[in-house]
Amino acid sequence: MRKQDFSPARLDFGPVVFYIARHFGFCYGVENAIEISYKALEENPDKNVFLLSQMIHNQEVNNDLQSRGIQFIMDTDGSQLIPWKSLTKNDVVIIPAFGTTVEIEHKLLDMGIEVQKYNTTCPFVEKVWNRADKLGKDQYTVIIHGKPKHEETRATFSHSAQGAPSVIVRDIEEATLLGDFITGKKNVDEFAKLFADRCSEGFDPSIHLQKVGVVNQTTMLATETQAIADYFRRLMIDKHGKDQIKNHFADTRDTLCYATNDNQDATYQLLETDADLAIVVGGYNSSNTSHIVELCERKFPTYFINSDSELKSKSEIHHFDYRAKKGVISNNYLPSENPVKIVLTSGASCPDTLVDRVMLKILEYFPSSKSVEEILEEF
Repeated sequence: MRKQDFSPARLDFGPVVFYIARHFGFCYGVENAIEISYKALEENPDKNVFLLSQMIHNQEVNNDLQSRGIQFIMDTDGSQLIPWKSLTKNDVVIIPAFGTTVEIEHKLLDMGIEVQKYNTTCPFVEKVWNRADKLGKDQYTVIIHGKPKHEETRATFSHSAQGAPSVIVRDIEEATLLGDFITGKKNVDEFAKLFADRCSEGFDPSIHLQKVGVVNQTTMLATETQAIADYFRRLMIDKHGKDQIKNHFADTRDTLCYATNDNQDATYQLLETDADLAIVVGGYNSSNTSHIVELCERKFPTYFINSDSELKSKSEIHHFDYRAKKGVISNNYLPSENPVKIVLTSGASCPDTLVDRVMLKILEYFPSSKSVEEILEEF
């Protein structure tokens, strides 16, 4: 089978050149979720329509849904915005693409609210849940690579913990801390201090770390998830021997989301270009977008913006520092020499139209640029 081409498109407007990622923007899960949300509004004009939390991590999309009448029950961290007691069995509740916990699903069912009709849980998230369920049936402990407060990780943990001892690790550093309980470098008494708020009830590291499998929050860096899985595999080989590896470690590579993989692979190809800077468009609380920013930062000055409105002028840009979780203002972000070469991409929760608007706004700063129509004719 021919290897998929992830090389970027090069759009040469003369004084400015854009390198556009081969894969970016909405994935199937996001498109499906938004389509179902609009359908729920159309089919229930006289009912209250609620979303459990943000549909996706993109403020433009969420603002549009709210402007059409959808109300959010919780914020992205799970804090309650609308009390459960305010809901009735006649209300419509949409489960977002991230999915939800078993506990919340049961709460809605107990209230008499239909949960499946407008359940937009991404099929790739459900695939992770199914693999976690199989791991539990095969007596493996599930190690979840994800951000503990993220909706998808909370949902995956809830489903996984129904049938398997489960624990969350955020990154390779936390995976190494967990690994110290496998090797005996850390005493089991230290486990509660490190993982008490991210492990299933009754988790005993002396018992539950004998057989493990790794699944992921689908928007994490695929290379990081694989590195964590490879780390635990090596630990089990060192402890039990290569001939016993299948009895102690489960291969779960097929749980990685294809869309996240493609976007990340396309970003790696952007790093091969001779661009001067990178602009990444997406929601500031979007996990997958922040990982694309992280990759771009390895080579370019990178500006994370949520829309074209953050481009204030040719010399001023307002952008987001995802590590410090705060807005930043930068001046003279565009080089003075022509052509200016810009990497342009976005996360999986960003509408393509936002990327178009960013490109068009930048083109306004270069009056001698070729028109978009001329460039399209060349293609």
